[in-house]
Formats: sequence, C-alpha cells, structure tokens
Amino acid sequence: MVALNRWSTEAGISAITAWRWRKKGWLKTINICGRVYLTADAIAEFTRRAEAGEFAVEHKVPRKGVQQ
Repeated sequence: MVALNRWSTEAGISAITAWRWRKKGWLKTINICGRVYLTADAIAEFTRRAEAGEFAVEHKVPRKGVQQ
C-alpha cells in the first residue's frame, strides 16, 4: 500500500486532482485511521483503465478572440 499523497506526488499530479479522481471513482482507495491509501491492485486497475482510454475526453481548443 502507498499513501495517496505520496502516490500523487510521484505520479506528478496535484493533491486536488487525486481527490477529484477519487470522487469520480477512478481511484479506489481505502481509509485507515483517517489516512487514505492505494493498494497495488488499485494502482494497476487505474493504469490499465487509463491506458485503455477509458478516461479520455476530446480536447477542446478555445477559439481565438471569443469571450465567454
């Protein structure tokens, strides 16, 4: 097991991104005494799903000169 904050640092993502991925159910975590951990199986499942393109969305480039 690895702490979620350690994994996110090593993966190069922010803590808020890791939290969002947890909230969406993309990362399956366990809570032990208030600390959040990932198992090796959860990391492998996330990696497999990401490589398969399951989380992919079309990149939208903002149009030049258009205000929202």
